[in-house]
Amino acid sequence: MLDILAIAAHPDDVEQTCGGTLLRMAEQGYRTGIIDLTAGDMGTRGTPEIRVAESEAAARVLRVTHRENLHYPDARLENTMAGRMTLANRIRELRPRTVILPYWEGRHPDHYRASEIGYEACFLAGLRKIDQYTEPHRPYKIIYSSIYANVTPTFVVDITNYFDRRMESLLTYRSQYGPVEAGATLFPDEQEIRDRLAAMARFYGNLIGVKYGEPYVVKETMRVDDIVSLPVRSL
Repeated sequence: MLDILAIAAHPDDVEQTCGGTLLRMAEQGYRTGIIDLTAGDMGTRGTPEIRVAESEAAARVLRVTHRENLHYPDARLENTMAGRMTLANRIRELRPRTVILPYWEGRHPDHYRASEIGYEACFLAGLRKIDQYTEPHRPYKIIYSSIYANVTPTFVVDITNYFDRRMESLLTYRSQYGPVEAGATLFPDEQEIRDRLAAMARFYGNLIGVKYGEPYVVKETMRVDDIVSLPVRSL
């Protein structure tokens, strides 16, 4: 059983968007996991086998309890019943309380398809009669990683103490971010990747008065029981 499950389209998506949060939660004692829907086999660099191996190395840096790849077709991700049911069954088996999904809009179709598939799989996982061999389970909370979306976040997680290790996890993908000839004019180099992600994390961290942050959106209204202890200063 997991406390938190991040679902993403490709290996290295989680490391860019919510890796700091997963690492922070793991060090707080929560059981975390990742499901990558594809192995990025249509990417210019690397192979599916290399990228899955790199994702396993990254998982060790992030201290996740469980990581797997469903090997759906990369760049051709579709929200099919078969795809939803496969993921729903994994959710029933892993039984996460919180699920992190990509934001529901984006440049890459696989990213917003992953969000669709993840949301619908979470719903299907709670239907008792949909599968006679597994017990129903519906996650309590779905949150959306919005670091690449031009939206105001619902909340930001302080990852100041975890940013460097988040970058370490991302840079285990040497096939994508190392000095590789293929696609050299298409991909930024390692220093540029560091600078870009640091700038984004600094921006979101500044919103809550810390050095580095990761932003999230939820669709429901958040409840507050004590307005005196609300974090983040107004002035």
